[in-house]
Amino acid sequence: MFFDTGDLKFEDVRLMLHHTCDSDPSRNHLPVYYFRICGADGRTAGWCDFRVGHSDYTYYAGNIGYQVEEAYRGHHYAGKAIIILLELARKHGFSHLYVSCATDNIASRKSCEYAGGSLAEIVQPPKGLGLDEERVICVYDFDVNCQPFRGSERLYQ
Repeated sequence: MFFDTGDLKFEDVRLMLHHTCDSDPSRNHLPVYYFRICGADGRTAGWCDFRVGHSDYTYYAGNIGYQVEEAYRGHHYAGKAIIILLELARKHGFSHLYVSCATDNIASRKSCEYAGGSLAEIVQPPKGLGLDEERVICVYDFDVNCQPFRGSERLYQ
């Protein structure tokens, strides 16, 4: 089940739905939303996705994935995309979700912290999940129901 995503925005960032993929239980694939991350000017600054559900894979790979084009880095596009997707996760009944990144990806770690994630653990993914088992990752946990504030501005309604 996919929800309407017509008004996913926070500050100067808007997520525009690109496409969705249904689950495929035979391959252990969850439903996924794929979005363009757009700036105030409407240009695509990057991409993100939201995997709907929990599994061993989403714990280590994350419920949310993102990539920001080099020209747009340093403006919190990824962090704001995570904040926006927390609202979509709440609509899907999530109480928490995970985002992971390589330990040496400082920008991604800062994006997770900007969006209110807490470091759950630094770990090497187990074999058999289709992930790079040689790479040590940071797993960030997000409480979807928390109501973080940035300054005097409420992020969620």
